[in-house]
Amino acid sequence: MALNKQALKQGIVALQQEMMQKTEADYNYYAERLATLIDAFVKSGMVTVQAGIPVSTAGSPTAQTGATTSTGTGTIS
Repeated sequence: MALNKQALKQGIVALQQEMMQKTEADYNYYAERLATLIDAFVKSGMVTVQAGIPVSTAGSPTAQTGATTSTGTGTIS
């Protein structure tokens, strides 16, 4: 799933409108809500990793296990 910039923008605007209705500033509340919006935005993205990461395997030909042996490069969409 692609990152939804519009939803993040709407969430920030809603938070700002909510903060304007408060009679006293609450910076901790604002920071917590904003951090939650950003966290949800980033976690909504899909990470695609390039094919071809080298692996090392062990086990019989029909039951192998393995792990990557180098770092892969990914992109968030």
